[in-house]
Amino acid sequence: MRDMSRRDLVKTSAGLVAALAASTLAPGALSAAVHTARRGEAAARIRFGVIGIDHNHIVGQVDATLRGGGEFVAFYAREPELRDAFARRYPNAKVARDEREILEDPSIQLVLSSIIPDERAPLGIRVMQHGKDYMSDKPGILTAAQLADVRRVQAQTKRIYSICYSERFESKATVKAGELVKAGAIGTVVQTVGLGPHRINPPDRPEWFWEPERYGGILCDIGSHQFDQFLFFTGSTHGEIVASQVRNVRHPDHPNFQDFGDVMVRGDGGTGYIRLDWFTPAGLPTWGDGRLTILGTDGYIEARKYVDIGGRPGGNHLFMTDAKGVTRIDCTDVDLPYGRQLVDDVLNRTETAMSQAHCFMATELAITAQRHATILKAGAHPTA
Repeated sequence: MRDMSRRDLVKTSAGLVAALAASTLAPGALSAAVHTARRGEAAARIRFGVIGIDHNHIVGQVDATLRGGGEFVAFYAREPELRDAFARRYPNAKVARDEREILEDPSIQLVLSSIIPDERAPLGIRVMQHGKDYMSDKPGILTAAQLADVRRVQAQTKRIYSICYSERFESKATVKAGELVKAGAIGTVVQTVGLGPHRINPPDRPEWFWEPERYGGILCDIGSHQFDQFLFFTGSTHGEIVASQVRNVRHPDHPNFQDFGDVMVRGDGGTGYIRLDWFTPAGLPTWGDGRLTILGTDGYIEARKYVDIGGRPGGNHLFMTDAKGVTRIDCTDVDLPYGRQLVDDVLNRTETAMSQAHCFMATELAITAQRHATILKAGAHPTA
């Protein structure tokens, strides 16, 4: 195995950089392209607020937007215990009395939320109807009816409805994998395999966590990350669910909960397999051994996002195997562009962070897989 040097990385990505330069230097996108090349937290270019902080993913959402040039001015949270801790973390943000203070503030351009999942789409509709753009935690939409309503209002208002798929946007190894794939490092992508194990910690979970109608079910919830990555890495613009199934293996006290699920999916750019579970053992030093394998015609890439059980410290481990051998790629200095690109999009009315069509298609696949999943027998033996 060899470690890829900085010079090797620059050479590998040269074709991608040239292609992006040729495609983005149109007058309307020039300022966004120039700003996106910068690293670190940028000077404030937009003002944003937060409504709903029920999941701690909101911290990553806020921090990404701050890095991208957002000024965090106000937030509203219903729960005092969550509100007080959040206010201590972001002391410069005003604590709003209700959501109207944020929705009706003409200076706020973007609203972020990690409110309870079944409330995210209705909130996003209110945000867009108030002339603001929206970034939701995943899952950003839970049902086909919600998706239809969101699509209708987004088409009417032309506002941005973004879902923060953090397993791609906030993972340096996954961002680097995207750069390598676009540069042609493994040829044409054939398939993605996404594994999303999580640790459950039942005493720490709120009541809504256990009810599929509130959180969406395992395929719609944590599976939404994987559908986003499937579309992105295969270059698919459309997809269909081949098969999906869910189980409740070890939580009889919550009979509607699903702690295992898997999916086969195909698109116009490749195929995918997705496996999700809530079985991360106590001995793992992080919440889940999330992995992504990207199979190409000339090689494959594996991202071990959060831990390497082989013993290397930390996360963001990336391996590429091609005709030259096996390479471990250091992702320490990889930039995370999502927050910066989204701020660019808010200012320039572009789609550099994620196209609206991609956002909705990833959600549609997750909802479809969940809705049509075979529900296996509860307990350890699903066919007994």
